[in-house]
Amino acid sequence: MSTKAEITDTIAHPAPATLAEDRLLSTEDRKLSILGHLEELRRRLWVCLLAVAGASAVSFTWVGQLIEWLKRPAGAALPKLAFFSPPEALLAYMKVAVTAGLFLCMPVVLYELWAFVKPGLSRQEGRYGVAFVWWGSVLFLAGGAFAYWVLLPVSLKFLLGFGGGTLEPIISISKYLSFTVAVILACGMVFQLPLLIFLLAKLDLVKPRTLRSKWRHAVVAMVVAAALLTPTTDVATMLLLVVPMLALYEVSIWIAGVATPKGRM
Repeated sequence: MSTKAEITDTIAHPAPATLAEDRLLSTEDRKLSILGHLEELRRRLWVCLLAVAGASAVSFTWVGQLIEWLKRPAGAALPKLAFFSPPEALLAYMKVAVTAGLFLCMPVVLYELWAFVKPGLSRQEGRYGVAFVWWGSVLFLAGGAFAYWVLLPVSLKFLLGFGGGTLEPIISISKYLSFTVAVILACGMVFQLPLLIFLLAKLDLVKPRTLRSKWRHAVVAMVVAAALLTPTTDVATMLLLVVPMLALYEVSIWIAGVATPKGRM
């Protein structure tokens, strides 16, 4: 029979085979955890795609009015749009429908994003879900509105004004919509900056003094981001996007100060 000392020694110093089995089980658990997260991500992506597809199908019924609405920032400089291949008009209609569907179902997309990251947050942090969905949707709409009523009219007037009297703009509908839709979506994403900074400050990942001290790096990053997000290479459109980004950065610093506890600023 095994003595008490032998049993104690066995527990304190398990056999190498037992340690190897524990390591194998730990590795398998990690694999299962990663696979579980990937499955959860896949499911939520499918929900987002189905929501966008459904909203796009609904939007397709009034795409004609939306295209007329998107033509207004160009004004009299662009009375008509053309298409140069049989499927171009259909693809342009689909592009507008998908963009409108994305705006309509943005709350669903933001909710699915929050639901995916929520298990990794504390109970107190998880309470910001409704605010995240609400403000994310509002800021996305605000960015699109800024692009439509401010950025696009100035940019299109500047770009279409070249060659006046000598050249006449004949622009395909796909090229025009690619430009306008890209600018609107870019502004919608840029306007998410205050919300992102608020969440990072709540998670104690950024602090107001850090944002203030790194403003030079932030300006360089914003110029690079504007160059990547704008669909053209002209400086005017890029600078028009940088200006609201600078303003949003200042607002974000103030928001970070509100979100950060006093002792951690």
